[in-house]
Amino acid sequence: MHTLVINLTRFGDLLQTQPVFSGLRRRGDSAGLVCLDSFKGAAGLLRDVDQVRALPGARLLAQLDRGWPLAVEELASWLDQGWQTPFDRVVNLTPTLSSRLLSRAMHEGQVEGFGLDSHGFGEYSTHWATFLQAASAHRGCSPFNLVDLFQRVAGLDPGEFRLKTPEAPALAAADELLGGKGRRVAFQLGASQDYRRWPVASFVRAGRVLWSRTGRVPVLLGTASEGHLAREFMELADYPCTDLTGRTDLTTLAAVLTRMDLLLTNDTGTMHLAAGLGVLVAAIFLATAQPFDTGPYLEGSLSLEPDLPCHPCSFGEKCPHGLICRDSIEGETVGDMLAGYLDGQAWSVTPGFKGRVWQARRDESGFMDLFSVSGHEGQDRSRWIRIQREVYRQFLDQKPGAGNFSWPGPGSDFRDALVRDLEHAALMLTLVEEQGRILALRPDAPMKPKFLVNCQNLEDFFSRSPSLGILAPMWRFQSRAESVSMTAFLELCARYRGLLDVFRQRLALA
Repeated sequence: MHTLVINLTRFGDLLQTQPVFSGLRRRGDSAGLVCLDSFKGAAGLLRDVDQVRALPGARLLAQLDRGWPLAVEELASWLDQGWQTPFDRVVNLTPTLSSRLLSRAMHEGQVEGFGLDSHGFGEYSTHWATFLQAASAHRGCSPFNLVDLFQRVAGLDPGEFRLKTPEAPALAAADELLGGKGRRVAFQLGASQDYRRWPVASFVRAGRVLWSRTGRVPVLLGTASEGHLAREFMELADYPCTDLTGRTDLTTLAAVLTRMDLLLTNDTGTMHLAAGLGVLVAAIFLATAQPFDTGPYLEGSLSLEPDLPCHPCSFGEKCPHGLICRDSIEGETVGDMLAGYLDGQAWSVTPGFKGRVWQARRDESGFMDLFSVSGHEGQDRSRWIRIQREVYRQFLDQKPGAGNFSWPGPGSDFRDALVRDLEHAALMLTLVEEQGRILALRPDAPMKPKFLVNCQNLEDFFSRSPSLGILAPMWRFQSRAESVSMTAFLELCARYRGLLDVFRQRLALA
């Protein structure tokens, strides 16, 4: 069977689909990929991909500006080019409307992942697909790594994340840039947003410790547009460093990373590239970035985040604390931690470190998980993440699981507020169910407008809850999908009641 995978996302997300292709290959499938033309180079880093078609996204947008018929003509021409091997099924991993439309234009049958129904409304082939789109808007509520979510949307069990090994020409180009052999660590100074970027001065302080304690030279990585960060670094550094910003294409960057003992980075595509090449990663997560969903998918790697009650913060909100998180993780302490690992191959946290430190390793189900190195497993957020991982996995797979992690005593304000939210949501759901049962018997009952309002009220209540926010878009997507049949809708209500009941049971104090 030949499977076509559609992923119209950015560099890092595209790399994180690698286990999907490897899983398809293990199953005996061949695989093709549709990606944006601006990231076709990243597709060349993927293994087990037999064909790649690059969608001219920028050109289509330019044609739209000139007139939509030109864009339609451009897309039709692209679609007519055909494939070397016809595909039997389509897995769309991008929930945007444009990607759903493309999947429908390319395949007349059922689209797995994110599709459109005959009326143009969004369809989800699995509960995992619904969860993935909900998680994109409520990332602070998602306890699963994006790599695992991609695999589950494609119907695959968690597998290895291993990109192509750089070939000899790329390795030779890397060695020429680096000036021969030596002990080195890579620094990725940039980030997708400036507020998610660890200060250059902090990188400098970490590099100073690494140089003085281990003799390793920092190698600065990044695009040409990040060259000003490298120049700032070199002005502050009083020790050797190598600046490669703007001097590597993707294949050479991959080769450079394989020559490194470790990568210190912000939450970036370079982080995912290093993880896929088996290069140990220590990543800093600031502002809206949080490691449980976008951390490096490599066992043993480290994720560091501020130990602040406001972290991770919500999308689209101005920070009321002056971006205090950017300065809360101290460069010298990070340098000490990394030097200690490089010397002894074991992570240890310097006393007084003002951050949470997590190490990646797989859980009993094969999903990538994070475990505290800094003694933060007992925090409210950590306990809630543990419960969510077990309960959501059972809910999305529709299988009872063996996990039984419950809230360990004592209680807390966080736990008590969450219990109240769950109890309130259960009462609202009861009202919706009772009205739904009456409407199942009498579709013309006058309470129908109130029933619709209460469905919306439940969604609004979920959206206002900091800990249950991910259920708002899930309820919206799934309740509308099941609304064609009141029997199916009531079955959905029963599933959500079961979910809320299990959460309440897990939160009961031991």
